[in-house]
Amino acid sequence: MTAETPQPPAPHPPYGTPDAPRIAVRGEAHLEAEPEIARIGITVSARGTSRREALDDLTRRNATVLDLVKTYGEAVEKLETGAFSIAPELTRYGRGERVRAYHGRVHITAELTDFTALGELATRLADLDLTRVDGPWWDLRPDSPAHREARQQAVRDAVQRAREYAAALSTTLAALVELADIGAERPAPYGAMEATAPRMRTAAYAAETADEAAPLDLEPQRQHIHAQVNARFTMTPPRLEP
Repeated sequence: MTAETPQPPAPHPPYGTPDAPRIAVRGEAHLEAEPEIARIGITVSARGTSRREALDDLTRRNATVLDLVKTYGEAVEKLETGAFSIAPELTRYGRGERVRAYHGRVHITAELTDFTALGELATRLADLDLTRVDGPWWDLRPDSPAHREARQQAVRDAVQRAREYAAALSTTLAALVELADIGAERPAPYGAMEATAPRMRTAAYAAETADEAAPLDLEPQRQHIHAQVNARFTMTPPRLEP
């Protein structure tokens, strides 16, 4: 006599049934947290009557800015050089095109964790000739505990909502069927992240005097964290009274 091969349990249908009605809810969380990092953009410019003169001047000014930022040590978490350009300026009038001057630019990004040093550094950078400072842009680190707390709150909110729906039917939840981030089932369209990204404050500083300016008092901008999840549960079949 041969033993019967056990059959795998039948998969649950992707919809509710009278024996296992489903509840679908969305859980949300909205938190505020102090920023953990601040970024500033630095644009160093130079001008010369020849390409070599502009390049030498830009190299000198760029080195001055980098040396200044590096004096802040551990307060600067990241320092990166971005775009670099040298371009001729042509005369607007006359029969032939002539090069009037050459302009050079270097873009630098600095990321700081010490916001007291941030104001002082931004002021000292803005006090340099032909140097522009943009920012600050406040942010949280990708692995910030605030993100985890928002996700956990969104899950708890989903469970609470489902329980309230079940309680309205005088029954209880039976099992969790699915839990997913919003958009996990369907890729977000291109550009959606940019459209929903929080706006950042931007300020520009330009040096107008040779005297050393007082450090800027920069107030960190609190960060808003949003988390959403979709959740589906089964519940004990309710007894619907006529």
